[in-house]
Amino acid sequence: MTPDVTAQLLAAFVTLMVVIDPVGIAPLFGTLTRSHPELERRQIALRAVLVAGGVLFFFALMGRPTLAFMGISLPAFRIAGGVLLLLLSIDMVMARQSGLRTTTPRENEEAGNREDPSVFPLGIPLIAGPGAMTSVVLLWSNAGGNWVIQGGILIELVVVLVSTLIAFRLADRMMKLLGVTGVNVVTRVLGILLAALSVQFMIDGGLQVWRALA
Repeated sequence: MTPDVTAQLLAAFVTLMVVIDPVGIAPLFGTLTRSHPELERRQIALRAVLVAGGVLFFFALMGRPTLAFMGISLPAFRIAGGVLLLLLSIDMVMARQSGLRTTTPRENEEAGNREDPSVFPLGIPLIAGPGAMTSVVLLWSNAGGNWVIQGGILIELVVVLVSTLIAFRLADRMMKLLGVTGVNVVTRVLGILLAALSVQFMIDGGLQVWRALA
């Protein structure tokens, strides 16, 4: 692979790992499934990852045609997506909860009344949240039809989802090892990286608009 392809794939992997944040959402899995037997917890984890994977693969493959159908230009989506991811990164750095990367209080109440939280809130929006959906569309579009990069992005998405499944399985051990403070430290570091990536998305979109108007 050329250096440009390698750099783009590395950036894509970092983006997916940051926005999905397996370490950060693992404690939420532990909380939502603490009353379930171990075998059922494994089944819930697998279903949640499969549901989220299906949603994210759909957005990767059909996101751009959907935007075209709605009359939304790619530069506009890049700028809007960059703003959304910047807000998400701020939440991560501040270690605060919002509807971008966690569930809202009303969603928590609804989830608490559900026996199976695999689809909601684990699959959507904790794994396949607004930030993750936006990211896969942007990454796929940035590939510019290069099948090597697009194939690499899909493989990286699978790797991140498998990492999320492993993090769910190790949620209890992870919390004992890292604690709340440790998880927040990891989340803050990832948030800084996401902030830089989101600004780059906005710059790229702005440059495309500038070139179109020039």
